[in-house]
Amino acid sequence: MLGTKEIESYCEAAEAGLTLLKTAISRLNLSARAYHRILKVARTICDLTEETNIQPTHIVEAFSITDTIYN
Repeated sequence: MLGTKEIESYCEAAEAGLTLLKTAISRLNLSARAYHRILKVARTICDLTEETNIQPTHIVEAFSITDTIYN
């Protein structure tokens, strides 16, 4: 299991992706745990599409997947 520091270093996101994620977390009033969970899911999606950095589309898809799983 990845810790916070490992998540931050391994889950590199494009600037637009991070901005989108931080805005959504703030507006939806989600926890730091939710932030890291979404980032990890986005990293997995990014890996499956064989891209280097997490893109905004990966963040959006991660939100839809985690919302389905955890709600």
